[in-house]
Amino acid sequence: MPPYYTLGRSGLRVHPLCLGTMTFGTEWGWGADQSAARALFDRYVEAGGNFFDTADLYTQGTSERWLGQFVRERRLRDKAVIATKFTYNGSPDDPNAGGNGRKHIRAAVEGSLERLGTDYIDLYLLHTWDCLTPAEEVLSTLDDLVRAGKVRYIGLSDVPAWYASRMQTLAEQLGRERLCCLQLEYSLVERSIEDEFVPLGLQHGLGIVAWSPLGMGLLSGKYKGQRPTGGRLEALEGNTNPVFQKWTPKNLEIVAELERVALELGRPMAQVALAWVLGRPGVGSVILGATKLAQLDDNLAALDCHLTPAQRARLDQISAPPPRFPYTFFTNQHQTAIHGSGQVADKPPHYAPPRRFTPPT
Repeated sequence: MPPYYTLGRSGLRVHPLCLGTMTFGTEWGWGADQSAARALFDRYVEAGGNFFDTADLYTQGTSERWLGQFVRERRLRDKAVIATKFTYNGSPDDPNAGGNGRKHIRAAVEGSLERLGTDYIDLYLLHTWDCLTPAEEVLSTLDDLVRAGKVRYIGLSDVPAWYASRMQTLAEQLGRERLCCLQLEYSLVERSIEDEFVPLGLQHGLGIVAWSPLGMGLLSGKYKGQRPTGGRLEALEGNTNPVFQKWTPKNLEIVAELERVALELGRPMAQVALAWVLGRPGVGSVILGATKLAQLDDNLAALDCHLTPAQRARLDQISAPPPRFPYTFFTNQHQTAIHGSGQVADKPPHYAPPRRFTPPT
């Protein structure tokens, strides 16, 4: 059996590769039909996977419905760890049908439970900060859902670090249910979470669940310096959200070095890119998104892809973002000026990485 890792400082054990089901359904003009989605689900389960990620509005609810159906068909509800999310508005004429206020969270969880066909959600996540709702209101609502038995664990996705820190601190001080994870974009071409979120997660027991570990497909090996002429990456290029702007000279340098390392290892580029993320501090699981069995098989094999320290260092160096203020003050040179010439530990002893759990054979 594969190893499993505790999610943050919780006792929830998850597969290091999570099956993302945003591809379940074709309502968005791309994705897998029901037959293909079922095949992906079955293959993942047969490989020992137990962690599934969805959201209430993924493919207009189809993702949740199909995931719930597949889990029931294989009688896996007790074994499956189902994560779903709330925030986005499915009824634009109703201001309370979106956001992170108590009214919407209460309605959203009932909708997800119905679509999934279950009476509880293993991991319930705030999808995106709404720039409005106080952390106290979100926390108290999620705590109520845990106490009511509708939710087992809680987490956040796509929020500012200060917001996540405030919520976890409130939970610790007030005796509320603590957050166990942060779901954030993380890849060789998107490393900004290392400034704040990785230290936050390590210190406060929040496991990082990385989404888009292949940089919207840029690191998959499909392009290798050739601009995309079709598919999702090209379709998203016109989107003004910076998250989709992956085609840059810097990123192409990263892709070129990734290809060189992959050739040395005799491995596909996607596996190497995933292995890099899997080995980063604080990462508890990495979300896979696939529409074809061959893609999923290739990605699952990343667990057996092992980078040498030198290869990892090369990828670290080529992909390292330039230091920003105030992090330019936290370099070795500045630390020596602060502490003197004595050795200073890289990380305080209270930092806690995800714990590995291997079931007995």
